[in-house]
Amino acid sequence: MSENHEKPSMMLAEFDNPAHLLEAAEKLKNAGYKKFDCHSPFPIHGMDDAMGMKRSPLGWMVGFVAFFALLGGFTLEWWTSAVDYPLVISGKPFFSYQAYGPVAFAVMVLSSAFTALLGMMALNKLPMWYHQLFNSDKTAKISNDGFVVSIESKDQLFDRKKTKDFLEEIGGQNLEVI
Repeated sequence: MSENHEKPSMMLAEFDNPAHLLEAAEKLKNAGYKKFDCHSPFPIHGMDDAMGMKRSPLGWMVGFVAFFALLGGFTLEWWTSAVDYPLVISGKPFFSYQAYGPVAFAVMVLSSAFTALLGMMALNKLPMWYHQLFNSDKTAKISNDGFVVSIESKDQLFDRKKTKDFLEEIGGQNLEVI
């Protein structure tokens, strides 16, 4: 049997259930691994904390854009009705801000929705047309009933033998090197 001497791109380990996957993520984080991911067919409560992930900046991005879109909507309506083309309609003042609310709100919601969509795609590095994980037969199982941890070879602690031993020690089964 010949040994594959190519540098692997990642190592996969399968776990029995979501609780074991959650424990494995915590142990990997505590051991110092940084470039690992957990894959399951559904979200697992507490996985972000177990993996040591920080909070997403998406909420701040959307809030920032929403504020300035609302301000921009009001400014646009003020400019068009009070400066650029002022008309006296039914004796109302040029700056009748009460009427500007619905349009400014619509601009804010539309801008926020686009920011949330594009920001989420950028933060998740989408679209990702290819990933080394797709070379594994476990990919089909992950989307159905599999619970898998993948550790990238780019991780500073990645060593083929030590990582394999560690994954087996924390309960990993059916280890695969890609």
